[in-house]
Amino acid sequence: MPHKIGFVVVSSSGHEDGFSARELMTHAPTVSGWRSPRFCQFPQEIVLQMVERCRIRKLQLLAHQYMIPSKVEFYVSESLPEYFVPYQAERFRRLGYVSLCDNEKTGCRARELKSVYVDAVGQFLKLTFHENHLNKYNIYNQVALVAVNIIGDPADFGDESNITSREKLIDHYLGHNTEDPALEGTCTGKSDYISPLDDLAFDMYQDPEVAQIIRKLDERKREAVQKERYDYAKKLKQAIADLQKVGERLGRYEVEKRCAVEKEDYDRAKEKQQQMERFRSQVYEQLRLHSLVDAELVRRPPDLPLQPLVHSGSPRHQQPALSRPREDRAPESLRAEPFLQEKPPARPLGPPQPATADQAPPAADPHFRTHLQAVPYDERPLPATRKQPVAALEPAKSDWDSSEAPRGAATGEPEPLAEKALGEASAAVDVLGEALVAGAYSKTWSYREDALLALCKQLMQMPAGAPKEELKNVLRASIFLVRRAVRDLVTPVFQASLKLLKMIITQYIPKHKLSKLETAHCVERTIPVLLTRTGDSSARLRVIASNFIQEMALFKEVRSLQIIPPYLVQPLKANSSAHLAMSQMDLLARLLRDLGTGNTGFTVDNVMKFSVSALEHRVYEVRETAVRIILDMYKQHRAFILEYLPPDDNTTRKNVLYKTIFDGFAKIDGRPTDADTKAQKKAATEEAEKRKKEEIKALQGQLAVLSEIQAGVQETAGPALEADSQDMEGGKAAARPAPEVPAAHYLDNLCIFCGERSESFTEEGLDLHYWKQCLMLTRCTCCRQVVEISSLTEHLLTECDKKDGFGKCYRCNEAVLKEELPRHIKAKDCNPAKPEKLANRCPLCHENFSPGEEAWKAHLMGPAGCTMNLRKTHVLHKALPPGKGPATTKSGTSASKVGSKIPTPKGLSKSSGRTYTKR
Repeated sequence: MPHKIGFVVVSSSGHEDGFSARELMTHAPTVSGWRSPRFCQFPQEIVLQMVERCRIRKLQLLAHQYMIPSKVEFYVSESLPEYFVPYQAERFRRLGYVSLCDNEKTGCRARELKSVYVDAVGQFLKLTFHENHLNKYNIYNQVALVAVNIIGDPADFGDESNITSREKLIDHYLGHNTEDPALEGTCTGKSDYISPLDDLAFDMYQDPEVAQIIRKLDERKREAVQKERYDYAKKLKQAIADLQKVGERLGRYEVEKRCAVEKEDYDRAKEKQQQMERFRSQVYEQLRLHSLVDAELVRRPPDLPLQPLVHSGSPRHQQPALSRPREDRAPESLRAEPFLQEKPPARPLGPPQPATADQAPPAADPHFRTHLQAVPYDERPLPATRKQPVAALEPAKSDWDSSEAPRGAATGEPEPLAEKALGEASAAVDVLGEALVAGAYSKTWSYREDALLALCKQLMQMPAGAPKEELKNVLRASIFLVRRAVRDLVTPVFQASLKLLKMIITQYIPKHKLSKLETAHCVERTIPVLLTRTGDSSARLRVIASNFIQEMALFKEVRSLQIIPPYLVQPLKANSSAHLAMSQMDLLARLLRDLGTGNTGFTVDNVMKFSVSALEHRVYEVRETAVRIILDMYKQHRAFILEYLPPDDNTTRKNVLYKTIFDGFAKIDGRPTDADTKAQKKAATEEAEKRKKEEIKALQGQLAVLSEIQAGVQETAGPALEADSQDMEGGKAAARPAPEVPAAHYLDNLCIFCGERSESFTEEGLDLHYWKQCLMLTRCTCCRQVVEISSLTEHLLTECDKKDGFGKCYRCNEAVLKEELPRHIKAKDCNPAKPEKLANRCPLCHENFSPGEEAWKAHLMGPAGCTMNLRKTHVLHKALPPGKGPATTKSGTSASKVGSKIPTPKGLSKSSGRTYTKR
């Protein structure tokens, strides 16, 4: 049957120092593999010579995590070509190629194991590596290969001496006898069965000594089956399963030891060495107690030479963790199927990556075998089984305890873990023990709840002086179980997971003074699952999940990290459930009130963009909550919120939501809403009409009375009445006295504001001039008072009866209605004002001009001045009488002379800027 074929490296195009192609001849957890030279030319080649001429059935490549070739081609030959051995030339025959993943999805933190199924005969295999995938870690454009594995069976045997030498060479590499009947497929009855022990993943993640013991025990198991000793075979099968876990853990310990040696941390290296020896001794003692091994079987092979292992914080210098998943073995019926049928390998194992263990291993792509008729033979891709990257926990540090051995499913105890569950939770089992993890995975909800509560109690009792690395491993294993339990549909289990998570964040991490990175790990691994539970069909679970997220966001350990708010402002998916969208909006509204937008993870930008997009959601409650959030944001940030909304006009207000929002803004500002304005106008119109009707009615009554009186008087005393009327008119004219004002004041006839002099400027004439004609004055449109144009802005902001309705623009320094001020500021169309010492600012034409009092006259009265002064336009069209043109005088003396004439209680003067009201 097909088995592992040993090989030697004949040649290679080149290699980087310390990473020779001969490294490929060894399969162990600590091997470094081959690397091409830096900035090499492509393609690169490696030629392998197998220990015998064989029929190749399967090739396996373990790629590097970031030095990844884009394509690998395979060639086979019966003998070396002429450039290796002159006069024995034979050309390599091309089998095909496989493409490798660029590893971007894993961030270059995982290694890809590619299995290729072929059917070719030869003794020499050539691998051709094409240009590398580009990534930020591969700065020298290298390609690398960690390991290669060849599985096949002999094509011919030759004489007996050759058979003996071949067997010895195979035993040298594999440590077992290929001619043993126990390995000839008798268990499956098929000669093409490939043992999982020959798979590359087995040797790459197993301690070499334990791997050798497993192979020996597998031989004994097959012998026991042939002899029908089934109890003994069952015992050996269980021992092999346990030893595989032991071998993987020892492999991780070996990697940690090599890392410590590379960093010259010899104390840690010694500690790891002692830990390995203790663990190994305990395991072997258990095996001896069950009479499964003898002294010869556990004899230690020579240690592998130390290889340089470069470790750093970046994936470019990071060795992947040595952990792999386990999957259920194929049933016997499946193993008995012909090899040519399409089926996955018996034990698909993917390369690990140093990520968290709460990611379940993805299913491997099904193996396929196809023949492409339209594609030339040399250009067809080889069928391959691509092993997906698998998550793994960091190596555990605690010693092995015999209590972790698998137990039978006794009454009152959770059932043992299945093989798939063991693969998924292997790292958690290493840290927390199989009994506790089995409880967390139990099908009985009470066992799951008890396991979480027991873990919570165990963490609370951990001593404060424990090693940091052990504490971190326990934390990450616990979070793995919490993440799984948060998905549980049973409420008590769900609540127990929340209790455990709260204890870890608020007590475990502070007690042991772990870094914020551990807190961030806890939150980042659980918050996505918790948010999913807020959309649960059970209202009770939704409330519990939402309340816990709010509580967790307010933990002082979590609040400073600002992790949760960004999750709540992620756009709502169109196909998300209504419960999930409503819960997310409600959580956002609550946390905004608790946290605000100041250095909390919430910003005006991300909250407003999310809320405005939520206004388009199909669920009414979501839209209603979005409106409430926008109004709450406006209370705090006012004008900044308007930048994210459309303009407030009639078109926008046709949308009921925006009408509600803008009316809400008006209420917050103390302005009347659109409905209030319409109601006030309607009430005022009705009141005016009512008063008008009453006045008309009263006047009509008075006219009726007067008509009657006049008719009676005319009939009785018409002539006398006419005479008396003339006498009354004459007496009235005689009784009207001339105004008693000193004559000197009338001689000036001067306007103290514009400097115009006119004989018509009597007391009443000046009143009329101020009210309608003076170019330096204007009437306030709000209170109808006459004010100087130069002080109009100050009047509107400080003196006007409607001053509360105006605000000052910080750009142009002018008075603007408060309801228009946000739009005015947002538009940024106003002309910026200059400092008062540098320029005057006209409130009519909004222009800056030269400073000083006289400059106001030139601007407001001159032909090239203000174009918005309506009084100047009127004067220019008015015909001036001859000799009465405008004349200017110094305002200092004139003001004192004329100021006493003006009958105004406000004391209107040029310098005061006060107002004048016409009586």
